[in-house]
Amino acid sequence: MKKYIDILSRYWGYTAFRPLQLDIICSVGEGKDTLGLMPTGGGKSLTFQVPAMAMEGLCIVITPLIALMKDQVENIRKRGIKAAAVYSGMTREQIIVALENCIYGDYKFLYISPERLMTELFLTRLPHMKVCLLAVDESHCISQWGYDFRPSYLRIAEVRKHLPDVPVLALTATATPEVVKDIQQQLRFSTENVFQKSFERKNLVYVVRTVDDKPKYLLKILNSVKGSAIVYVRDRKKTKEFADFLNQNGILAAHFHAGLSNETKDLRQAKWKSGECRVIVATNAFG
Repeated sequence: MKKYIDILSRYWGYTAFRPLQLDIICSVGEGKDTLGLMPTGGGKSLTFQVPAMAMEGLCIVITPLIALMKDQVENIRKRGIKAAAVYSGMTREQIIVALENCIYGDYKFLYISPERLMTELFLTRLPHMKVCLLAVDESHCISQWGYDFRPSYLRIAEVRKHLPDVPVLALTATATPEVVKDIQQQLRFSTENVFQKSFERKNLVYVVRTVDDKPKYLLKILNSVKGSAIVYVRDRKKTKEFADFLNQNGILAAHFHAGLSNETKDLRQAKWKSGECRVIVATNAFG
């Protein structure tokens, strides 16, 4: 336990863990397949980052959200930890460099999208990586009983065949009892092992409004509540329409969706994070 607290303090500047974090970390550290159910913002990433730092080798993190993947890699690198990312849209040369770094470059984390798992580039190099932990974020995506099933997640079980002695940590903020059971079965847990925290977030307020004129009401909210914002819409076309509307009304906004180039997405994400752009109007591709 002390070594985990020392790592937390050294790299993240905290002296204690949040509830349930240490339970999950100790379970993973003992080599057990583990499922952690924690609310968004509850500190899920530390439950694989901290134990991985205490182990020898590379932690592979599977996540479908490219924007969040880039954000985590950037934050880890700022702490002096070597991390790479592989996702759709990268060139073949970029992917090769990232994977080779994970074999020869003493990297601790490889973030990869589920679509890249069964590619030849990845599978031919996987046996040469010293993998210590497999972390599966948004693990509800593996279950056909869940709300966001993704067939590419089913490939994770095949990857486990190449890593027979490596524990898996599955993480999600959303899962019914049926999905909880299915996640463990689909990921081939050796035994059922679940840690669950209340999803109540006392620091958040949820408000639902039924309005006739959404753009007008959006403008009213942004003019009355200061600070940055994300506006989620259903399709790509609406991201630009709402961003244009906000800019025309004096609120600096940019739109974001999966169809934009990686360079454009990176730039807009960076400007929003820095405060240069106040509002991002996005599809769920923004995470």
